[in-house]
Amino acid sequence: MDTPRPSASPLDRPAPDPAATPSGAAPAGSRSAGEILVDSELRRLVEAGSIRHHPDLPIRPQQIQPASMDLRLGRTAVRVRAGFLPTTVPIEERIQELGTSTLDLDGPEGAVLERGLVYLVQLEERLDLPADLAVRFNPRSSAGRCDVFTRVLSAGHPRFDEAPMGYSGPLWLEISPLSFPVRLRRGDRLCQLRVHRGSPGLSTDELRARYQETPLVFDGDRPLGVDEVRFDSDGGLELNLGLAGRDPAGWRASLHTEVVEFSAEGAHDPAHFWDPVHAPNGRCILAPESFYIFASRERLRIPPDLAAEMLPVDIGIGELRNNYAGFFDNGFGWREDKLCGTPAVLEVRAHDVPFLVEDGQVFFRLKFFRASARPERLYGQEREGQSYQGQDLTLARAFRR
Repeated sequence: MDTPRPSASPLDRPAPDPAATPSGAAPAGSRSAGEILVDSELRRLVEAGSIRHHPDLPIRPQQIQPASMDLRLGRTAVRVRAGFLPTTVPIEERIQELGTSTLDLDGPEGAVLERGLVYLVQLEERLDLPADLAVRFNPRSSAGRCDVFTRVLSAGHPRFDEAPMGYSGPLWLEISPLSFPVRLRRGDRLCQLRVHRGSPGLSTDELRARYQETPLVFDGDRPLGVDEVRFDSDGGLELNLGLAGRDPAGWRASLHTEVVEFSAEGAHDPAHFWDPVHAPNGRCILAPESFYIFASRERLRIPPDLAAEMLPVDIGIGELRNNYAGFFDNGFGWREDKLCGTPAVLEVRAHDVPFLVEDGQVFFRLKFFRASARPERLYGQEREGQSYQGQDLTLARAFRR
């Protein structure tokens, strides 16, 4: 089993001073507190071998986004009886214990992953991180909007969707289609990574000061003032569900559908997979274990020097699971010539009992992070794979618009 090990950094930036605080993080508010690496630095990590790939499947330029990188499925999917966290038991041994069958993703037809089942796929990319860099993972929007639940496993690391500083080893993706059977192929991109040094998150005071300089949230075309938005205690903005003024107000996944051709853009009529959700009074009731697509009430605008991540709001009950896909790259909703922003699309699943939601209800929060530099290209600027710039209530790219 591969284990994390230190190695020299290919990037010419100093690591945070481990003595800055007892936890090893530098004081909040300083540049040394941390940063998210942008596209030019991700390419340098690939060139240096810190992000590796199979020899016959080189990294494609389209995989590298402003502050994240798409990862690709390998050759084989293994159906397992249950998901699991990595421990001292190698992932390969756990797969042998729990695996029931294998699917070939490398053929021309790929393979269909059935809804409600759990699969593991080794990713084409693997990591050999410098000692000062760590990684977080998130599903891509196209996977989240198809209700394909994913999470990344790193060998020997007992948390999902993380690779610790200096990690060297393979990556596995747990995949569970929850609403539709999905056809997948080797090379399909269901998840992405974000590389960070130190603790790049803005504090609440930093975010408030930045917001006064550059509005980040809009009501239509009107930027909301700093006193009109809610800041949480962890450097985030609380944002709301938008139901009023939209018809349909959302979409609900249909039951017993055909197979979704994941990589085929515009292949499907939405009416065969989705039922419209109407909210004439600005409210609707979510059915238990159904999957919904909604949009935020506000429009978001991420500046070139910041990245963001959507996080759920803890409302004190276990009735809702919202948003599988959380990364917002630099430039989302940003236009140099216009203050406007773009709504965030929300993936929502109710649990246990019917649950009433209303327009303007706090539904998620957006956490902001310092970027190491302005990316060479911002989100939506002539990049394949960025299908949602200017979106409103937009389904996954496999569905016609």
